[in-house]
Amino acid sequence: MNKPQILFVEDDTAVGNLIATTLETQNYQFHRAKTGAGALMDALSYRPDVMLLDLGLPDMDGIEIIKKIRSWSNLPIIVVSARGEDADKVVALDAGADDYLTKPFSVEELLARIRVALRRVRYDSQKTSAEAALYENGDLKIDYAGGRACCRGTEMKLTPMEYKLLCLLAKNTGKVLTHNYIISEIWGVSAGEAVAEIPSLRVFMATLRKKLELDPSHPQYIQTHVGVGYRMIRQRQEDES
Repeated sequence: MNKPQILFVEDDTAVGNLIATTLETQNYQFHRAKTGAGALMDALSYRPDVMLLDLGLPDMDGIEIIKKIRSWSNLPIIVVSARGEDADKVVALDAGADDYLTKPFSVEELLARIRVALRRVRYDSQKTSAEAALYENGDLKIDYAGGRACCRGTEMKLTPMEYKLLCLLAKNTGKVLTHNYIISEIWGVSAGEAVAEIPSLRVFMATLRKKLELDPSHPQYIQTHVGVGYRMIRQRQEDES
């Protein structure tokens, strides 16, 4: 089996060496870029499986790199940045980042985030056009063609809004979706108008969780990122190592 290819973009020597050592110990193949221009060139040249991206680069802000890559690729992008404010996370995720890790970070958490991104890559690559009409994640199954969802063998009685939210999260499994993005996709309003709909989103998400989760206070499927948004968690399969 080919080793996963990781592109990491980091201009700080100490942090870069830490990431390189971490990836090497896990037998990942990796390339390092220290500038935004280098990151874009390497993303095109090496076609990595995952990108780790610092936002504060000497020649270009990381947000611009995300936007440029999103214009031609669905490459999973994990931001690794010292910018820790919720607003910074929202901007990066809205631009198209898949995940956000704040410095200083633990090596274990970095590796966990990479594994999640790689599982998504494997899952997407294994999907055929025939399978695309059916979503399976643990005990959750969605029949997109039939417009129905089942969990633990029982059909869920969802409102149209709950079903739309579930499908949006499912189609972006493993990726944090910001409040603005969800509201824009479901309600069809602009970013400026989205703030007013956040309370409604929380209500619909709470009712969806009551129907989906065994214990809504300890969700198994829909994870809340406080102040940012929500993520559908990829359930581990029995055959995964």
